[in-house]
Amino acid sequence: MAIPYDESLIWIVVVGFIVAFILAFGIGANDVANSFGTSVGAGVLTIVQACVLATIFEIAGAVLIGYKVSDTMRKGILDVSLYEGHEKELMLGALSSLAGSGIWLIIATALRLPISGTHSIVGATVGFSLVCRGTAGVKWVALGSIAASWFASPVLSGLVSVSIFLLLRKAVLRANQPFEQGLRFLPLAYGLTIATNVLSVAHDGPKLLKLDNIPWWGSLTAAVSSGLLSAVVVYIFIVPWQKKRILLAREANEGTTEFGACDRKETTALSVISPAPSASNNQEETPKLRGNTSASPLLLASGADVEGSNIESGMDEEEPPEVSRLFSFLQVLTAAFGSFAHGGNDVSNAIGPLIALWAVYADGSVRQETETPLLILLYGGLGISIGLWIWGRKVIRTLGQDLARITPASGFTIEVGAALTVLLASKAGLPVSTTHCKVGSIVCVGWVSRGGGGVSWTLFRNIAFAWLITVPVAGLLSAACMAVFRQVITV
Repeated sequence: MAIPYDESLIWIVVVGFIVAFILAFGIGANDVANSFGTSVGAGVLTIVQACVLATIFEIAGAVLIGYKVSDTMRKGILDVSLYEGHEKELMLGALSSLAGSGIWLIIATALRLPISGTHSIVGATVGFSLVCRGTAGVKWVALGSIAASWFASPVLSGLVSVSIFLLLRKAVLRANQPFEQGLRFLPLAYGLTIATNVLSVAHDGPKLLKLDNIPWWGSLTAAVSSGLLSAVVVYIFIVPWQKKRILLAREANEGTTEFGACDRKETTALSVISPAPSASNNQEETPKLRGNTSASPLLLASGADVEGSNIESGMDEEEPPEVSRLFSFLQVLTAAFGSFAHGGNDVSNAIGPLIALWAVYADGSVRQETETPLLILLYGGLGISIGLWIWGRKVIRTLGQDLARITPASGFTIEVGAALTVLLASKAGLPVSTTHCKVGSIVCVGWVSRGGGGVSWTLFRNIAFAWLITVPVAGLLSAACMAVFRQVITV
């Protein structure tokens, strides 16, 4: 057993914090922009507002629900008892995990490959363990359940999103008065979204907020109460405001220009879903940020010339423009919901090895009895947020327009379904991939809403290939780092 806070090991901790920050930076650049891409594309939020909201909700998710997943990442995959008396070796292994996954994520982001940070960490963790202890060092049953969740999560997320979409299409989009029905649906949508978020935090919540002792019925009561209260507030204040604003906009547009004409200088939710613009002198003024992100596209820019995409063009005739605008505002809430879920899942994935490294250093034992430090969760959230601000602002306009043509209403169902799946998995301690869930929802909803032509299957095949190679590549990079450490450092 090593000495707690051994000064000879401090350099590993320092290097680990630096490498973990680089890894978190890469995740922020590649993944975080997913959540608010639709809102930016619809003109509901500016890029700065989206970055501010993403920073707040990513860090909140990391601190409030991220502790469970980080416990799985640092103690659930490896048999740490095999490292008794070899604490330094386990610390170097955690450092190798951070380095291997960080290198691959940065390379993939530079190549605009939408890979999973979760896959990278798990693959890197297995990679160093195979070098140190061979196959005996891996908990294969636990690893199998995690791998199964990678395949199950996009399917489950797709089913949830499709169910919400079919309900929405039947109740609103195909109703005799879809706009009026949409207004009636808003309180329910806001209430369900907020109730689910509150339940995810309150049920078996963080010890910091003294929520870990609340019984399940107390958490459920708090969630239902919050949902009902928000639904009442939306019904009393938001619905009349939305109705007045949209009707005024419709009256202003009638008789002046065809709906969605490109001579509008303002980027509005209505202009995003307009038909392809005709050639005009004003075309160069069309805003550039009109889609979603590199990892999981939700809203396709109208009239965009997407090279290599096999997606059918044209808008769904069944979605009236007023309903599209109505749901575009709701995307801000669902984007915050998705960002919160991403923070709870992916932030903790990124710094799981860092927490393991710190726990071994602080305890002097591989058992890692200490609780997940909230300050390290905050550190991971900060790294991800900086990555979003510096690099994610560029990535937000790259690959996200290619996978499917999705309207604001169906985009809402995609965001809610994916975020709900990630939140449930986070509470269960399963490190699922946020990217997988988003892509699963996009493909399923795109297929149901438009048929086979509604999805670019070529792009989906490429994304699936990137998913498959992530685990072995990150594992090989981590194993190489560990092999080098064993040669040059006495363990």
